[in-house]
Parts: sequence; C-alpha cells; structure tokens
Amino acid sequence: MTEPSHLTAIRESYDTVAAAYVRLVPEPAGLDPVSRAMLAAFAELAAPLGPVADLGCGPGKVTAHLAALGVPVFGVDVSPKMVELARAAYPELRFTVGSMTALEIDSGELGGILAYYSIHHTPPQWLPSVFAEFHRTLAPGGRLMLAGHVGDGEHLHPTRAYGDHPVSYESHLLPPDHIAELLERAGLVITTRVVQEPEGGSKRRAGTFLAYKPR
Repeated sequence: MTEPSHLTAIRESYDTVAAAYVRLVPEPAGLDPVSRAMLAAFAELAAPLGPVADLGCGPGKVTAHLAALGVPVFGVDVSPKMVELARAAYPELRFTVGSMTALEIDSGELGGILAYYSIHHTPPQWLPSVFAEFHRTLAPGGRLMLAGHVGDGEHLHPTRAYGDHPVSYESHLLPPDHIAELLERAGLVITTRVVQEPEGGSKRRAGTFLAYKPR
C-alpha cells in the first residue's frame, strides 16, 4: 500500500530536524504551569489503567516525564531518527517506529493515549481515522490526552524549522470546537477542555483535551 504523502513529509522532515529538535525544544519541566498540571492530571488518571502509548513521541522527553510520574508508558513515532534518539536517551523505555493512522496495537490494549503536539501535521480529512484508532486501541475506561496548536483553520506551509533545516510537512490549526466534535464522533467522551492564549514567546493558541472511552 502506498504511504500517504503527508506521512512521508512528516517522516522525512523530522528525520532531518531531529538533532536540532532535541536541542531546541525544552524539557517538560520547563513547560508553563498549566501544561505541566494537565500532564500530571493525565498521569494520575491513566497510570492505574495499564499501558499508555505516547503517540508522536519524538525524542522521548514527554514519554520519560510520564514514566517519572509512575505511568507505564511507551513511545511511538513515525520518524526513525526520532526513535533512535529516544532509545539512546532513555534506554529503559520502549520506543517503536509507527504511525497513529494504523497502530500495531491490539484493540482494547491501552489504558491511555497521549497525543502531545502530534496531530497538527495531519490533514483534517485524516483525523476521523486517527481518532478511530485511538478509540479502537483504548480499553473501555481508557484515557486520552490530546494537546496541540489550535487556530481558526489556518493551513501553514513552512519550508524551514528547528535550526533552519528544510522541512516539507504542513500544519493545520483547527478550531478547538472542531477537534472536540471529531473526538466525540469517534466515540470518546470529553471531560476537560483547556484553551491557552499566546503568552511569552508563544505565537499560537494551544488546546488540551482530556477524554475517555466509555465502558
């Protein structure tokens, strides 16, 4: 089967910027208080439920942060270079190459899913299938935390990023209401929604959603 072009662009772009990404993206301890609190809340909710998948884990910084909070977590990323760096930095944790559009995870296997700034490169028409994978792989009662950039439907075409390296991915900044609607259509129940306005060095709004799969 031919790989969707957006996945190829994401893989190639993050393979290119991986080393610079590790240097430039702050550790989770350096996040703003609201973001740290949301990760802590998710960890408390998901830790007792079984394995948690950090989808789009990048170099594993947030995966390791959750592990330190007592979460039985593993990472999945479409970029082999990112997975290589994650394995080198956190050899005690499990990281695999994979795509959230077709997870190699059994139905109902997961107690939790974290999608942390990892869906905005996905074209909107693909999100229903991504969220259906979230629903499929979560156990009944399993928890989801989705966080990322939101907007008013902007479609961005950056050409360089993370240390001025060339990239070919695109970004889609969807309204929070639309993301919530898609999650609900996938059968997930939203319990918490937080939208943070830009402050400090940030230029974009961020949205965080906590949800669960009904029993």
